[in-house]
Amino acid sequence: MFPDAENIYGLNTSSSSSPIQELLIINKTFKKDGLSFKNRMNPPPFLPNQMPSPEEQEKIKEKVKKIKDKAEKFKEKILKTHKKQILGVALLPPKKEESTPKGIPADPLKKDKQKINVLILLDDSKSEFQPDFKLRDKIFKELEKTDNEIYPEVYTVSEVKETLFDSKYEILQMIAMSAILYDPMDVLGALKISEVHKSMVLQKFEKYIVSYVAAGSLFRGEKSNDIDVYVVIDDTDVRRMTRVELRDKLRSLIISQGFEAAAITGVKKDFHVQIYILTDFWESIKDAHPVIFTLLRDGVPIYDRGVFTPWRLLLNMGRIRPSPEAIDMQMDMGEKLLERAKKKLLMIAGEDLYYGILNPSQAALMLYGVSPPTPKETVKLLEEVFVKKEKILEQKYVDTLEKIRVFFKKIEHGKVKEIKGAEIDQLLIDAEDYLKRIKKLFKQIERKTEKESFTELYKNLEKSIGDILKTEGIKYTKLELGFKKFCQKENLPETLVNNLKSFVNANKDFKAKKLIKAESDKIKREIRTFLRAVVEHSQRKKFLGVERAKLKFKNKDKFGEVLLLKDQAFIIKDLKQKDKIKKAVIEKGRLKEVKDSTRDELDKTLLDVEVPQSISLTPGLFEDLKKIVGKDIELLL
Repeated sequence: MFPDAENIYGLNTSSSSSPIQELLIINKTFKKDGLSFKNRMNPPPFLPNQMPSPEEQEKIKEKVKKIKDKAEKFKEKILKTHKKQILGVALLPPKKEESTPKGIPADPLKKDKQKINVLILLDDSKSEFQPDFKLRDKIFKELEKTDNEIYPEVYTVSEVKETLFDSKYEILQMIAMSAILYDPMDVLGALKISEVHKSMVLQKFEKYIVSYVAAGSLFRGEKSNDIDVYVVIDDTDVRRMTRVELRDKLRSLIISQGFEAAAITGVKKDFHVQIYILTDFWESIKDAHPVIFTLLRDGVPIYDRGVFTPWRLLLNMGRIRPSPEAIDMQMDMGEKLLERAKKKLLMIAGEDLYYGILNPSQAALMLYGVSPPTPKETVKLLEEVFVKKEKILEQKYVDTLEKIRVFFKKIEHGKVKEIKGAEIDQLLIDAEDYLKRIKKLFKQIERKTEKESFTELYKNLEKSIGDILKTEGIKYTKLELGFKKFCQKENLPETLVNNLKSFVNANKDFKAKKLIKAESDKIKREIRTFLRAVVEHSQRKKFLGVERAKLKFKNKDKFGEVLLLKDQAFIIKDLKQKDKIKKAVIEKGRLKEVKDSTRDELDKTLLDVEVPQSISLTPGLFEDLKKIVGKDIELLL
C-alpha cells in the first residue's frame, strides 16, 4: 500500500483518503505528467497548479468509494468459488487511454480499458503443466462473466516466473502500483516491495548491479515470516577502492533503501537483503556452497544482466557440479561444526556454570573475612563457616556447588565428552537457584556484620587491601598511597581512592570517639560495598591474567598447555589428564629443575604469585619445552 503518499509523491491528499484513492490520484498525476515507472520512486516536486482541486478530490473520493465497493464485492464472489486456486487479488491502476488515428477502426477491446482492472494471481504449483494456461484461461472466462464493470487480468505464478526469466518486468511494475485486496500468503506484498526496492537500487547503482534475485518461498506459494532477495554486485572493474570496500559501501546503502521500500509499500514482513560481489558469488558456486546452489535452483531474477539465468541453466543441465575438494570440504565442515557444538555445550555446562557459581561463593567468604580460598577449599569453607558455624546456609546449596565442581572436573579430565540438553537445563536451574540463595546470603552476612565493631571491620579492610597490594607487588608506606598506585595501574576511578581516604579519616574519628552511631553504621555499609567491588575486580583480573599467561600446544594427537609465570612454569602435556602436571623453574629464559606437581600446588601458587601482563617464548625455552613435551610440538594461537 501507500501509507505515506503525501511524503513519497508530494501529494496533498487528506488523511482520510484510502490507499485506493491515493492510487487513483497518483495515477491521474502520472498520466498528466507522463512519468515512467522508473521515475515514480523519485518524481520531481509537483507545483500547486498541478494538484487536483478540492472539488476534483471530492469527485475522486466518490468515485473511489464506488470502485472500492465493486472491487470488494467482486473479490468476495470469486473467493467463494476459487479460493483454493487464488493466491492474490489486487486493484490495478487505470490503463492509459490512447487516441485512435483517423481512418483506423476503433479497437473493439477499448471498452475493456474503461473497466476496473483487477489482478488475479493463481497458484498452479500443484498442476502438471507449468505454467498452466488451461487453468488460467478457464478461470478467466468464469471471472469475466462475474461483473461487467470489472476486467480481470489473470496470471499464474509460473507465468510470472517465466516472464521474469525472459526479462519482462511489466507485471511486476503493475503489482508495484496496485492496491492489494487479498494476499493470504503475502506473495503480492513480497513482489511489490521487491520491485520497488529493485527500482530504487537500479536508479542509483545500475552500473554495479549484475542480478537482483528473489528467493525463499516467494514463488512457491508458501507462507513465510520474511522476504529474501539477493543482490549481486559487479566488482570486476573496480579501481578506486577494494572489492571488500565496494561490497560494504553498497551493502549499507542498499539495505537502507530496503527500509525505505518497506515504508513506501507498507509491507510489514521482514525484508532481508543479501549482498554478494560477483567474484565471491562465483567462488561460492565452485565451492558448492549450499545457500548459493539453492539460490540458483529456486531463485527468480527480478533483474538480470545475463549472468544469473545462464548459471541457472547450466545447473539444471548438470554442467555445474561440486568438485571433489568442495564435497570433502563441506563434509569436513559438518563434522567440525558438530564437534565444535559439542565442545561449546560442554563449556557452557562445565566451565561457565562452574565459575558462575564459584566466584560469588568465594566473594561471600571474603565478605565474611576469610582470605581468598582456592576452588577446592571453597566448598569445604562454605560448609564449615555458613552451614555449621553460622547456621545461615542450607546444606543443599553446598551440595549443588560440589556437584557442579565434580562435573567440571570430569570434563577437564576427559571423562565426560557429551552432554544432553536435559542435563544442561537441570544444571541451569540449579545454578540460578544457587545464585539467588547466595545473594540472600550476602544480605545475611551484612546484617550479621552490622553487630561487629567498627575497629574489626576496618582491620578487615586494611588486611584485604594489603593482601591485594601484596599480590600485585605494590610496595607502600601508607595504605592510601599504595591503593592509589593500584588504581592508577588498573585504570580504576579516582573516587575509590577518595573513598579509602574517607575510611582512614573515619577510623581516626572513631578512635577519638568523634563518630556517632549513625555515621558509624553508614561508614560500615560503605566499607562493605567498597570491599566487595575491589575484591571482585582483583579476582576477575586474576582469572583473566591466568588465561593470558597460558600457551596452548599440540603434540601429535594430544593437546596441552603451559602456564608461564614470572619465575616458574606449569606444564600439562595432555588436557585429558589435567591432574598430571609438571613444574619447572624459569631462569634466564630456560626451563630448569623440572619435576612433578599437583593441582593444589598450582592453585595455591596462583593465589600468591603475580601473573605477568605479557609472556615471551624464547628459543631456549621452546627447546626445553620440546624436551618435556615432545619434538613434534606445535603452538596453537
